[in-house]
Amino acid sequence: MSAEVYHELHNNIIKERPGRLDYVDKAFHLLPKIDKPNILDIGCGSGEPTIELAKLSNGMVTGIDIDKKALDKFERKVKKQNLSDRIKIINLSMFAMDFPDESFDIIWSEGSIFVIGFEKGLLEWRSLIKPDGFLVVNDMCWLAPDPPREIREHWQSVYPGITTIEKNLEMVPKCGYSMFDYFPFPVDAWGEIYFNPLEERIESLREKFKNDSGALATLEKEYREVELYRKYKRWYGSAYFIVQKKM
Repeated sequence: MSAEVYHELHNNIIKERPGRLDYVDKAFHLLPKIDKPNILDIGCGSGEPTIELAKLSNGMVTGIDIDKKALDKFERKVKKQNLSDRIKIINLSMFAMDFPDESFDIIWSEGSIFVIGFEKGLLEWRSLIKPDGFLVVNDMCWLAPDPPREIREHWQSVYPGITTIEKNLEMVPKCGYSMFDYFPFPVDAWGEIYFNPLEERIESLREKFKNDSGALATLEKEYREVELYRKYKRWYGSAYFIVQKKM
């Protein structure tokens, strides 16, 4: 039952928030103009940012993810919007990609690179990018150095590789890229995108699962995330890193 409540709580809560796409648009428009680019979206989920990329680029976008249920939902959206000729959906792990070298003008990662790690992702995905192509990564980061112990220990348990924006910037040239542009989200952005709607879902699910002690325990654990954010939001958030492959 805890798995069921967790799925209900988190299913598409971030990627389907309307304001979330504003940051996708901002990052995309920092790129130079590429005529009908071939784009790979790694960890596409149910595909809202992927669909946005197809519309913005007028190119071909391939979305990969291991979540078959999310991809089924994604496929229904693609058909509804008549984008089947420009979006390809593959049920595939980022650890099992076998695309030919230099297949993509742009690789896009919306909050998925943490699975492999920022540095390893840059290194391993580089071969798939065309000469002078781009990698766009949205990753969680420390926004300020020396975070308080409580939030530092929490994030080290969730994402051991989390580091500062400055540390990520230092890794870029070491991994074979030049830094093209970057920007952090506003301090309150994750409240609007994630934690406020998360709190609303928690409240509704407390009533639904009021007779299930296991589900209620899961909800209380998730509510702790909301409390930590409200207390420490100035210390952490996410940023886009737009890097260009160096030859």
